[in-house]
Amino acid sequence: MSWLWAIIVGLVLGLIAKAILPGKQQVPLWLTIILGMIGSLLGNWAATGLGINETKGIDWGRHLLQLAGAVLVVGIGDRLWVAVRGNKSGGRHAA
Repeated sequence: MSWLWAIIVGLVLGLIAKAILPGKQQVPLWLTIILGMIGSLLGNWAATGLGINETKGIDWGRHLLQLAGAVLVVGIGDRLWVAVRGNKSGGRHAA
């Protein structure tokens, strides 16, 4: 069951990260989920380092760090995806 939650969290964080990032990201949905999961792990690691991973109530600090991690990882992942796969949309990639 924990893998199902990890996939759901990765999907949600990955899609929110894609919405926050400017421009159109070209990473496919499956990679968005994986990058969102990695970003979530990065945010959890940062929250543990800051000592805010376990709090009473809703862990807003941890969730914000997870989202920041997802934005960072999806942004880097998109750049790498475009560099490796090339821009196959036919148009110019806006800088």
